Amino acid sequence: MSAAKKQRCIHSASCVCTKGHLSEEALFLVFNQLQWNPKIIATLSCTCKWFDDLAKRVLWKEFCRTRAPKMMLDLQSSGSHSIDGNWRALAKLLIYCSGCQGSLFSCCSIPGHFVYRTRFSRTSGKSFLLPQCRTDVLYVSDPCEHLDQGDDGDIGFFRGIFKSFRTSKVKRMLISRSAPLHPTQVCPYCKAKLWNMVAAKMIPQSASCRLGAYEDCVEYYVCLNGHALGLCTLLPLSDTEEEGEEVPEE
Repeated sequence: MSAAKKQRCIHSASCVCTKGHLSEEALFLVFNQLQWNPKIIATLSCTCKWFDDLAKRVLWKEFCRTRAPKMMLDLQSSGSHSIDGNWRALAKLLIYCSGCQGSLFSCCSIPGHFVYRTRFSRTSGKSFLLPQCRTDVLYVSDPCEHLDQGDDGDIGFFRGIFKSFRTSKVKRMLISRSAPLHPTQVCPYCKAKLWNMVAAKMIPQSASCRLGAYEDCVEYYVCLNGHALGLCTLLPLSDTEEEGEEVPEE
């Protein structure tokens, strides 16, 4: 078998990778054996711009396809071969809870952190959409619970992504309602500006039922690329069990 062809880094004259790189094909095989380990991909991305470009185009995409294969097939089934935003942003959304820092949410400061595994549901996403927007597709995660947060009680953070957000009814409604963008904060996944869904009056009561949260204690934002991130105050477990998980009709 012939040796893998090496490529020199052409992105930066000051790059420390002066001896060139393995081919993309060889690195693909290496990371396939590593099961697309996100920590190793992130570390590699920091070495030089060539590796960072490879990670953005190939490695993060394969990580997403491996972590959530059915979800990725659905997100790309509209005929587009790219995800709104980028693959690195989507990969981060799959494994990172953004927490609450700065002025984005009205609760105590909770640092972001990585999560080992999170379930994303297209069915749950319907509960976060007004009836006139429920032909849109939104995948939403189960809440990441941060319990006993003092006066704020039990906090849950959730995140999600829209399919084909650029042509969605939600985006059209946000524009038609002149929904405000947050003046300072940006999406923690892609750095795009954020629409305030509370200010736009676009959070249905079914969202709190789905999350097991108090009514009027759900807030979330949607960025220009269709990433969603939100916060809720969770009901005590006994109250959630009494209420059940039935989502009322709007």
